[in-house]
Amino acid sequence: MAKGKDVRVIVILECTSCARNDVNKESPGISRYITQKNRHNTPSRLELRKFCRYCHKHTIHGEIKK
Repeated sequence: MAKGKDVRVIVILECTSCARNDVNKESPGISRYITQKNRHNTPSRLELRKFCRYCHKHTIHGEIKK
């Protein structure tokens, strides 16, 4: 039987350098990616280097709450 919580969850990754530059969170000027992570393998917050189209370079994108 399946357990109550799903193992794979959908997470949103946001550019940390755009968020630090005091850009409004609701504006389209922050790069965001949607991906999945395995809750058992990575229980902590996920951080990946992704391309930010607003910074025009690869930056660290961190997991945010929905």
